[in-house]
Amino acid sequence: MPYSNQSLRQTSPTNGSREDNPRPLRCLLTALCALVMALPAAAAAQTGLDSDLLARGEYILKVSGCIHCHTADDGEQLAGGRALETPFGTFYSPNITAHKTAGIGAWSAEDLQRALHQGVSPDGDDYYPAFPYTSYTLIRADDARALHAYILSLPASDRPNREHELAWFLGSRIAATAWKWLFFNPGDFQPSPAKDAQWNRGAYIAEAMGHCAECHTPRNLFGALQSDRAYAGNAEGPEGELVPNITSHDTGIGDWDREELQEFLKFGELPDGEYTAGSMEPVIEGIRHLTPQDRDALITYLRELPPIDNRVRK
Repeated sequence: MPYSNQSLRQTSPTNGSREDNPRPLRCLLTALCALVMALPAAAAAQTGLDSDLLARGEYILKVSGCIHCHTADDGEQLAGGRALETPFGTFYSPNITAHKTAGIGAWSAEDLQRALHQGVSPDGDDYYPAFPYTSYTLIRADDARALHAYILSLPASDRPNREHELAWFLGSRIAATAWKWLFFNPGDFQPSPAKDAQWNRGAYIAEAMGHCAECHTPRNLFGALQSDRAYAGNAEGPEGELVPNITSHDTGIGDWDREELQEFLKFGELPDGEYTAGSMEPVIEGIRHLTPQDRDALITYLRELPPIDNRVRK
């Protein structure tokens, strides 16, 4: 409350001596009272912000498949060590817990954003494309910050990273640098002005967060995605598994209705009543956490993928 004119005046006591000016003391007391009253509100606001940020990060972590890829069967969550067998050798996922040395606990949010967007480590090393930065490059910076905050809020593990077991010609990171120069184009997600908000949200989930094309698109001799065959299936998917066509063609999911797609994305149930298995099973475990709105958006996007006639076979 502002001071009155009277309170700003000096007063003279009846004994004729001069008192100290009370203004500084009153100002100090007023400031302290204001600070004490503001602390609970500030703390509540900060807690609310942190809570929202962490909830967003948890959502991104689950939908993006980080838990499955970065958790070994015998290991702690996100502590790495899961093997990924490819035609180029076996990659082992790294520890991405909050541990300062074994994990990414010393990384800043900008470090994580750079890794996702550019495929580069904090030390400047280029990552092999077994890490799907070719899709994660589209993840928005605010989503990367939320993911970083959530990961750092989780328990840390000191599990050491395991060296990849690769073909001789991939023994140097120079190979990863050359691959990026030939096949990687970093970029931000750009909504299509010709589509509505729901379609664009579905595109972001599929193309960036869910990185669906990484498994459902065939690759060339060098392991790069064949963009002209996007989502048309892959006879040599993760672990050598067959990955089906999910374009809108009848050889894909063209004859699935929305309800069938809903059941699949929530429970992994196929139209014939069977359930998905293999590498898709843990993917469903992640994307079943999609909100109803995001699930609908993803279905809208998938149903409008350009049809490609390709019944995937070994």
